[in-house]
Amino acid sequence: MKKFVITVDSGTTNTRAFLWDKHRNLIAMEKAEVGARSTAINGNNAELKQAVHDCIEHLLIKGGIGFEEVDRVIACGMITSEIGLVEIPHVYAPVGKRELAAQCKAYLLEEVCPLPITFIPGIKNNIEKIGMDNIEAMDTMRGEEVESIAMLEQLPTGIPYLLVLPGSHTKFISVDRQGRLTASLTTITGELLSCITTGTVIANAVGRQFVDEKDYDKEMVLKGFETSYRTGMGRAAFSARMMNMFVEKDKMKLANYILGVTLASDVQSIHHSTALQTDPETVVVVSGKNPLRQALVDVLRFDGGFGQVKEFVPNREFPLSAMGAYLITDSAVNVDQ
Repeated sequence: MKKFVITVDSGTTNTRAFLWDKHRNLIAMEKAEVGARSTAINGNNAELKQAVHDCIEHLLIKGGIGFEEVDRVIACGMITSEIGLVEIPHVYAPVGKRELAAQCKAYLLEEVCPLPITFIPGIKNNIEKIGMDNIEAMDTMRGEEVESIAMLEQLPTGIPYLLVLPGSHTKFISVDRQGRLTASLTTITGELLSCITTGTVIANAVGRQFVDEKDYDKEMVLKGFETSYRTGMGRAAFSARMMNMFVEKDKMKLANYILGVTLASDVQSIHHSTALQTDPETVVVVSGKNPLRQALVDVLRFDGGFGQVKEFVPNREFPLSAMGAYLITDSAVNVDQ
């Protein structure tokens, strides 16, 4: 009897595989520090193929099962890009769980797995005739769509949402009342924060350190946010040096300030986006790890431009993408071998 499911979440730098039973209980997990970046560097995907193969084999050993007991193998994330295993074209928004399931494609890659692997496509904003005048409205995602589906499964239905998935690249995803992902917006806030903290003249003022959850300072984050929103990120960031020289010697406080500085542009991006579909009834839901999750909740509430801003604490046992992939492929898929 086939009673197990394997999900593979492969991003830019890491590949994670999970073994589930048919009741969505996690049995085992495996990780390899190989991703789409390896393909870009090597010029081929041989290393990624081997990593996925090994992760799956190790899952079976941990679970004490064979392939004859596996119902399906699912893959999502950058593994579906041109530098992944198989390139699956993005599908146009709006799409929900069923629409994504209908667009999945399964391929048999015998050097990776003796079973067909079902690949979940990414999503792109539905923009016609893209040009310089409307490029701001264009956005794509691979991986965040499955995270969003997992989040929506745990949220009340019939409500328009703006899902926030912070990280090196932060995603803002609008969801309509039917639970469909209608558009996304991406910023590189995490990378900018890293650059300011470690690679600019501000590095000494903040001690080249990032804010830890235990050192989170809401007052300083909001001060940075307000200053940046009013004067611009460049000037607000330099003000951290002035603070360190004349006002504040505590480098962790200044690190909190810089965190707020970088988040101001995210909120401006939401307000001025021509892609995101939000209204006064839209509920903002922020996921991810602290302190970034808490900082985003605080600045979005401080901004006052949103009805409700809620915090979504993800399960520490497994990532949202793993559960989202499972949920999407509970529906039928197309198989191309």
